[in-house]
Amino acid sequence: MSSQFRVPDNLAYTREHEWAKTLDGVVRVGITDYAAKTLNDVVYVSLPSIGQNITQSASFGTVESIKAVSELYSPLSGTVTRVNTELSNHPELVNKSPYEEGWIMEIKPSKIGEESKKLLGPRQYQELLDSLSKQ
Repeated sequence: MSSQFRVPDNLAYTREHEWAKTLDGVVRVGITDYAAKTLNDVVYVSLPSIGQNITQSASFGTVESIKAVSELYSPLSGTVTRVNTELSNHPELVNKSPYEEGWIMEIKPSKIGEESKKLLGPRQYQELLDSLSKQ
């Protein structure tokens, strides 16, 4: 059942359905295809502030859909260097393109070595989705 969700091989994942991708010393963060489809129609994304310090597993914002408001949890600790301002006018990008145009923020990680060990690889994340589909 969970094969209906995309799980790119080049990303790391949280158990709360965020993804992280390292790009030239920063980490881009967004929500997974599973989270986007589960939320359904996203109508608002609260973005963190540039310069804001974020802690791994701590909430950094919310995603609001017609169904619910969900907290966003940071996959890594660091400082916000960029946010996807397109989401202010087009929050639906999170649904349409969660791994490309619908990214949420970029951070300069502060403890990437130790913290990245707590993230799930693509296979582990797929196993998590498989276990959720059996519940």
